[in-house]
Amino acid sequence: MKWDILHRTRYDYAEAVNDSVNDVCLQPMSGPEQTLESFLLKVLPASRLTHLVDPFANPISHFEISAPHTYMVVEAQSRVSTHPSPPWPADALLGSLADMRTLPKIAGGMDYLSASRFVDSSPEAGRLAASATSGITDVWQAIQALMAFVHGHFKYESYSTHVHTHMSEVLRDQRGVCQDFAHVLIGLCHELGIPARYVSGYLATESASATHAWMEVFIPGHGWRGLDPTHNRQTDETYVKIGHGRDYSDVPPVHGKYRGTLVNRMTVTVDIKPVG
Repeated sequence: MKWDILHRTRYDYAEAVNDSVNDVCLQPMSGPEQTLESFLLKVLPASRLTHLVDPFANPISHFEISAPHTYMVVEAQSRVSTHPSPPWPADALLGSLADMRTLPKIAGGMDYLSASRFVDSSPEAGRLAASATSGITDVWQAIQALMAFVHGHFKYESYSTHVHTHMSEVLRDQRGVCQDFAHVLIGLCHELGIPARYVSGYLATESASATHAWMEVFIPGHGWRGLDPTHNRQTDETYVKIGHGRDYSDVPPVHGKYRGTLVNRMTVTVDIKPVG
């Protein structure tokens, strides 16, 4: 499928601010399951954009606004074609779960087994992972069991958390949003030695109004596979990937700092339309 996406973020400041330095991660990645056909990033007040690739292979745009300003707008327009691989059968046997503990180092793989800002190992996470996969010996069956556990055990509750919520808080309160569900499933996979990474992107539905979060797991011989614990399913052609990292802190849509008032208002709108 082909999608046109307009993502607009506006910041309004109570007083003029200056020396604003920003990184933007809103350019969808191209890869085996999607093709970026066009991308245009606009910034107001007008600024010079520079482009780079971060350590996780995400395209990043950087800009700075030195002069005083009372607002800032970041607008990204993307056209993306999605062509995912067929879903893996639920009853597929893809390898020994025990062998994941001796997984040879893969390109970037060890980054996706280590603790990060919002995902960490704990006795509680270890207990939950072991309980959810009790008696299971296949890695794919274990991953599905973990996803079903997260989907069924935690309550989706809008505004119950924020972008700085650690997975330990979600385990404690048993509620959260898509970002939290992804963090928890990543953490549980890590407890079993399964490389897992956070994905930021869009779920192209009629009600889409913001970014969405899911995760990907790595299985030797089969590669990476996208899973959405919020909806308890594998990703399909309605998922558009912006980027990936260890957790949310590696791929925030807009990240920056400035000098001036802390009083500000952020407004985000996302419009996704199928093409043709």
